[in-house]
Amino acid sequence: MRYLIVVKATPASEAGVMPAEELFRAMRKYHEELRKAGVLIDAAGLMPSSKGWRVEYRGKNASIVDGPFAETKELIAGYTIIDVQNEAQARELTRRFPQPSAEGIDCHIEVRRYYEMEDFAEHPCVADFDHIPG
Repeated sequence: MRYLIVVKATPASEAGVMPAEELFRAMRKYHEELRKAGVLIDAAGLMPSSKGWRVEYRGKNASIVDGPFAETKELIAGYTIIDVQNEAQARELTRRFPQPSAEGIDCHIEVRRYYEMEDFAEHPCVADFDHIPG
């Protein structure tokens, strides 16, 4: 079971403020523990939305809208992907995720399970795929 741990942006992360050394150390330690447990797939911090863009769709038309974006509560500052045996293990590992706010303010991470190919076993289009990575 794969899970995506989404770290939400804060005003500081959107301003490009680097986390304090203490938070870097905590994150490195946490991710090293995940690696040693054999469950870490990937982890990364993301640059502020001012360095990115969105693709907006209006009907069949797509357009690019450059950042920054105003609503930090909707933005992502980083992520971790884990592959675990069950939901209980995922919950325990994510409960130990270091408090990600550089400024120590109340915040949260969001955890979402990936769809796996077996989740689509009954879907008629799945038979058309020889192999999908993941």
